[in-house]
Amino acid sequence: MQNRTIEIKCRLNRKEADTLNSRVKKSGLSRENYLRHTIFGYVPTDAPPPDFFAMMKELHYIGAALKQIMQDAHILNATDTQRLDETLALHNKAVVFIMNAVMLPRKIERKIE
Repeated sequence: MQNRTIEIKCRLNRKEADTLNSRVKKSGLSRENYLRHTIFGYVPTDAPPPDFFAMMKELHYIGAALKQIMQDAHILNATDTQRLDETLALHNKAVVFIMNAVMLPRKIERKIE
């Protein structure tokens, strides 16, 4: 954990506070973490829906089953193992893409006028 010794007091009006609190609640982060993300130019994403993690768990089970099938196919030399390898790689890439799209904060885009 970083040594955070500087405390900053910030005054907000009701609308600003409500907006901040609403965004913090949607993100699932603490207010402090939310603000730290924005300081470094990132907008935290909204927390995923509750069933997201159950769906990701299912995708991991599918990936594990594909890996087992692939290992058996390599041992038995029974099928097109290269295609199985490619399919498993695509599955793993899709899982990482989904996790990143849902969980990672996004860089704030600055409009230059």
